[in-house]
Amino acid sequence: MADYDVVIIGGGAAGLTLAHHIGEVNERRGRPLRTALLEPPPGPHTPPPRTWCFWEEGDGLWEPLLAARWRDLTVVGADGARHRSAADPYRYKMLRSDDVVAFVRGRADEHLDQRELFVTGLSDGPEHATVHATDPRGADVRLTARWVFDSRPPAARSGGRTTLLQHFRGWFVRTPKEAFDPESAVLMDLRPPQPSTGVAFGYVLPLSSREALVEYTEFGRSVLSTAEYEAALDAYSAAIGLEDFEVVSSEQGVIPMTDAPFPTRVGRRLFRIGAAGGATRPSTGYTFGGASRQAAAVAEALAEGRTPIPPVPYRARHLAMDAVMLRALDTGRVRGSDFFARLFAGNRLGDVLAFLDGASSVRRELAMGLTTPVAAMSHSTLDHLWYVLRSRAGRTGRGLNGAGGSSPR
Repeated sequence: MADYDVVIIGGGAAGLTLAHHIGEVNERRGRPLRTALLEPPPGPHTPPPRTWCFWEEGDGLWEPLLAARWRDLTVVGADGARHRSAADPYRYKMLRSDDVVAFVRGRADEHLDQRELFVTGLSDGPEHATVHATDPRGADVRLTARWVFDSRPPAARSGGRTTLLQHFRGWFVRTPKEAFDPESAVLMDLRPPQPSTGVAFGYVLPLSSREALVEYTEFGRSVLSTAEYEAALDAYSAAIGLEDFEVVSSEQGVIPMTDAPFPTRVGRRLFRIGAAGGATRPSTGYTFGGASRQAAAVAEALAEGRTPIPPVPYRARHLAMDAVMLRALDTGRVRGSDFFARLFAGNRLGDVLAFLDGASSVRRELAMGLTTPVAAMSHSTLDHLWYVLRSRAGRTGRGLNGAGGSSPR
């Protein structure tokens, strides 16, 4: 018999959410699932505390832990035009990773082993998979499990055409006097100087009337130095009228935005979840919502005794549209500030969030497409279709003109 029913590698958003859902499944099952959550010991491999933002309808799983939630959202164009509206039926929400860690660990029972290990390799098998690891003292450890879910950050993927980096630095600020509206968040402020390709923007997520996360973000091919982020944040803070404030803490990160494929099943008993399993929406960098849907679907399959293949959280047509948008931004065919300003100015914010969550209809998506730079996006769409056709022809060994290519028999 295997050591565990389930092994989860990584204690980020995807791993923690799956561990929590399995705990709920165990309350419904006659035989609880023996589960291990593997993380490296505290040190250089431990990610710093961070925030996770997402949107959903009504109250969700993490409602008691929310740092903040907002009904009204604002997008500011490069020309200063403000577009504010309710996000109905959604609420935009923020979680702190430390709060989720404490909650999941605090609720863990005897059926969840939390182990500090460095995972060095995985091997598949017909009856179980094997996790190869070392403990903090350097001793080799081998664990077997019916199912293994790997949520470690993915390596660079091949097979895609375009990869941009969403890179950012944010300040958690505190002011001596009231300076923020806790009921409304600035989702995207496009007034910062724009790069030649991609897009740059700031945003403001109030935690109270005197506290907020103020962040500077770019979509582009390369990251900035910390000094460059600090200069951009100084300039953006001045632009929004923040003069007297204290920086309580900061966060910084990089999220790949790519049209490369991320398979969720990589063996008979090996799976990838979270960003490693395609939970990141390529056009936005948002991951938490997709990872949450994956975890819920996996837990339900485990509860019903089915093979727990994590679903890809986004429809094929949405991923195709994301590939077009990434290409348009990367080539400079569209100005990012113009694209996003038109999108949010011409559509209700709730409809845009539904599209970004994969819950929109084709009819609504077509209507939204007409509010973006149509000529440039049409050019990029045709360019993408030509690329897909050439790629398929290359895989089948046939040219697009119908001439057959040679292939081994």
